[in-house]
Amino acid sequence: MEHVAEVPESPARVNDYDGFAEAYSVENENSLVNAYYERPAMLALAGDVTGRRILDAGCGSGPLSAALRDRGAIVTGVDVSAGMLALARRRLGDGVALHAVDLRDRLPFADGAFDDVVASLVLHYLEDWGPTLAELRRVLRPGGRLIASVDHPFVAYTIQDPRPDYFATTDYTFDWTFGGRTVPMRFWRKPLHAMTDAFTTAGFRLGVIGEPQPDPAARELFPDGFHELSRRPVFLFFVVEVPPSATAPDGNLRPARS
Repeated sequence: MEHVAEVPESPARVNDYDGFAEAYSVENENSLVNAYYERPAMLALAGDVTGRRILDAGCGSGPLSAALRDRGAIVTGVDVSAGMLALARRRLGDGVALHAVDLRDRLPFADGAFDDVVASLVLHYLEDWGPTLAELRRVLRPGGRLIASVDHPFVAYTIQDPRPDYFATTDYTFDWTFGGRTVPMRFWRKPLHAMTDAFTTAGFRLGVIGEPQPDPAARELFPDGFHELSRRPVFLFFVVEVPPSATAPDGNLRPARS
């Protein structure tokens, strides 16, 4: 009998949202860090969004898009994962425009098309923020805002032993476990000054750097997790703005929309 060599299983792809879209969406819906910490913080920073044109950059299955739409915003969503976009379409119906877009590429929108961009837990997937921030700034009107959340750099720095060089941009991998399965993830960490420098280099003006507390409603739902999250930050939040009389890509000055 001929011997057949055993072919080893190929390693699981990192950040394979198409492969675990459904399980991740279910986990994200009601988890402490998403539903009672990150999403409420993003909505609080956005404030009154009635009538505002908002791009949800990295919309996933659409929970933040839905919340913004329900508050009166005109929402457009983009994501690189077809699986996530299918779930977003199921959630949002036809009232929200959705596009398959890699945030490292040029966005399919006109200059100044949006009043706000929200980037919820997205930028830490990118080694180089520069091209992405330049595009987000391009599609924002003068006076527009980018509201972003990322892994807190102080926390990301601790995810390795021995500790990495805090001042270097380095990647790190770990396994997420949810829905009875474990998936490999890869993120990029940057020091705080590199984050703020990236925003200002792209032409944004720093508005808010936030470290919010979890929603008080989580105290009874997640007593242990609430206590820990109240003492140790997980994410860092930014609101950065395009100057009101910003120079457009064509070189002309354009005032903010009233």
